[in-house]
Amino acid sequence: MELTEDQSYYAVIFTSIQSKNTSGYAEMASKMEALAQKQPGYLGMEHARSELGITISYWKTEAAIAGWKNQVDHLVAQKTGKAKWYSKYSVRVCKVEREYHFNTEN
Repeated sequence: MELTEDQSYYAVIFTSIQSKNTSGYAEMASKMEALAQKQPGYLGMEHARSELGITISYWKTEAAIAGWKNQVDHLVAQKTGKAKWYSKYSVRVCKVEREYHFNTEN
């Protein structure tokens, strides 16, 4: 994602600690990532997991974020996550006004 000087976008940072029961989690996470890519305003996603899981999704507008939050299949995944897969999580919504890159491969 490269920004021009006048562009900004939003990042939704989801951090989590999984519960002991992760049955079905990987399949649902894969399904949700594929579904998010089809949503209006979706820009990209990055994630990492060790003890702490971090998923950052990028969106053009706050309305696009709200649309994703309330998408029917995503609502089911959220409910299942609370009931089964997560012992705790946090969601942070941030406006990205600038970005920097470093890459030794270029």
